[in-house]
Amino acid sequence: MEDQSVVDVGDVRLAYRTWGDPFGSPVVLLHGLGGSSASWEAVGALLGEEWRVYAIDLRGHGESDWPDEYGLEQMRDDVLEFLDACELDRVGLVGHAMGGVVAYLLAEEHADRVERLVLVETPPPFPGQLVAEAGLTGPVDYDENAVPAVRAQIGAPEPRWEEELGQIVAPTLMIAGGPESDMPQHRLPDMASLVPDCRLITLGGGHQVHRRHPDQVAQQITEFFTS
Repeated sequence: MEDQSVVDVGDVRLAYRTWGDPFGSPVVLLHGLGGSSASWEAVGALLGEEWRVYAIDLRGHGESDWPDEYGLEQMRDDVLEFLDACELDRVGLVGHAMGGVVAYLLAEEHADRVERLVLVETPPPFPGQLVAEAGLTGPVDYDENAVPAVRAQIGAPEPRWEEELGQIVAPTLMIAGGPESDMPQHRLPDMASLVPDCRLITLGGGHQVHRRHPDQVAQQITEFFTS
């Protein structure tokens, strides 16, 4: 059973979806640029069989506020305040693409809040990386002003984002979409080597691997969280 709610964090209201037992261990899902919590529907429902799952619409996306001010560190701070507002101490954190960047920034700065970290098709914090578009059909469900801001930061990341990868203490799983992906894959092993406890796997299925193969992604996350 999926539920939808909102919560105020700082200057924005965030919408989110939940699945699973309200008393289960918490897992938080973060979507990519131009996406929303809806992109996690299939994976969220599967993970909800074992955990309490929260999928957030990040600022400027979906049903959350569109404040016309966007930065990946702002999104990280929004997620931290979301955890506080929902009284979630330590969580399993899963991010796709842009959401993966937000996730590893949170794991770098607030290691005590992240139990385990999963990065799905996430661009590494090296200059010149590209972020793939959401590739979703239908009406636009995001603030188009967010796109250039996020793409600029991913293409020219803050140097400390790379420097602080070594401060991630959470066991980390990186899931790559393989040669079908329109996000460059060649630097993913370099990123994985900088995170102390990190494993990189390739599932195939392209950049939207969690939408094309939700059962496989959910299974990999489940095995990783229970290992």
